[in-house]
Amino acid sequence: MADQVLVTLDGQVRDADAPFLYADDLAVVRGDGVFETLLVRNGRPCKAELHLARLESSARALELPWTGRGPWTHAARVAVREWGGDRDGWMRLVLSRGREMGGPPTAFVTVGPVAERVLRARRDGISAMTLPRGISVDLSAAAPWELAGAKTLSYATNMAALRYAQARGVDDVVFTSSEGRILEGPRSTVVIARGKRLITPPPEQGILAGTTQKALFEVAPDKGYVCEYAPLYPDDLLAAEGVWMMSSVTLAARVHTLDGTALAPSAAAEDVASMVELAVEAVGAG
Repeated sequence: MADQVLVTLDGQVRDADAPFLYADDLAVVRGDGVFETLLVRNGRPCKAELHLARLESSARALELPWTGRGPWTHAARVAVREWGGDRDGWMRLVLSRGREMGGPPTAFVTVGPVAERVLRARRDGISAMTLPRGISVDLSAAAPWELAGAKTLSYATNMAALRYAQARGVDDVVFTSSEGRILEGPRSTVVIARGKRLITPPPEQGILAGTTQKALFEVAPDKGYVCEYAPLYPDDLLAAEGVWMMSSVTLAARVHTLDGTALAPSAAAEDVASMVELAVEAVGAG
């Protein structure tokens, strides 16, 4: 059982503490690549097929070489075996265009421990602030080269937004469009509750389709909830009967404070938390 695991697509286990990337890898010098992060639980990668589908979609959007899902599935299984089955972890799948001088793409799988901040967000919820993303909801259709719906390695803006919020004592960020609509978080999907309705912004707005949100929407109807994709605005979040930032490792972090306003406790909080846990278990491993 290792503290961190690194496996290449040929199934070879590497020393996670040894140098691995070349200095001219385009992941480093251009952010020219894609990735996925998912939860490892009970000895398996959760929602693996959803993440592999999104990884493939992102890779095709960037015109990266794609070997198929088989090698990724094999490398993920090797990585989980090395990690062990008695603790949660995060798994990251990374694909870059490779070295600037040419050659094959760089592809690998890593696994590591879940951070304390993640456990705290699951347990206690989070504060968030809205920040303008500076893009229109029509960007994806008007400028597909912007890769608005792809999960790329170019996360500098996302991380800058999080640092901006945290410097002001706020945990997370909800991006808004130039029209004032709710988009997504830097690393999460926004979901709200209105009674027995769960609502999330539509991916057509140029946001990343959320795997945890999608898994939740697959199990929630059986629990009496209606699931909907619809435009949202900041006032919708303030008036909602529950707001969550959903991601694959944190799962469902309830927003207890938005833009300095304390949100009312949610009657759906226990339902949403239990449904997300159910969804993680129900959507199988690769």
